[in-house]
Amino acid sequence: MPEQEKELTLSEEARAAAAEDSVIAMPTLEPGQESGQETSPETAAQPPVSRAEFDQLKAERDQLLDRLARLQAEFENARKRAERDRMADREIATGNVVEQFLPVMDHFELALNSSGTAEQLRSGVELIIKQMHEVLRQLQVTAIPALGAEFDPHQHEALGSVERLDLPDQHVAEEIRRGYRLHKRLLRPALVRVVSNPKQTNE
Repeated sequence: MPEQEKELTLSEEARAAAAEDSVIAMPTLEPGQESGQETSPETAAQPPVSRAEFDQLKAERDQLLDRLARLQAEFENARKRAERDRMADREIATGNVVEQFLPVMDHFELALNSSGTAEQLRSGVELIIKQMHEVLRQLQVTAIPALGAEFDPHQHEALGSVERLDLPDQHVAEEIRRGYRLHKRLLRPALVRVVSNPKQTNE
């Protein structure tokens, strides 16, 4: 019997040792921290900003706003100046063109007030037209070739067709109104009638 009691005592000690090994160490909670919650940097209390730092940030903000307002005012003034300069340049260019045509107008008025013959009036008008062509040449305005040229829809505007056997098909037979261009810019197309040659169209 004593030996059995000794065995029972050893068994109880073994169970007590196993129970101590199975205990899990629990983390120590801070005061006011509940179990199951973690503290993150976002939720941690931030240190308050001092009055000096606040005043400095406010002064920097005011400086940036003032600089922005100045830049906006300068941009608006520059835009208005550019618009005034553009209008002044346009007026100068228009004035230069009109100034060159004033002598032509003077000659037209002299021709209308003259009491010469029809032949003299015609000669005067021809001189005026020649003078006007010279003005256009100085302005680098050139006439578009039309009569006898191949029809070009980029330079010619067809008013109709004319049946002709002595001219190539799709060529200009008549020039109704002369066209002009400034350098490569088309001012107005030449108004023409185009050849319709039945011999060439039937072949």
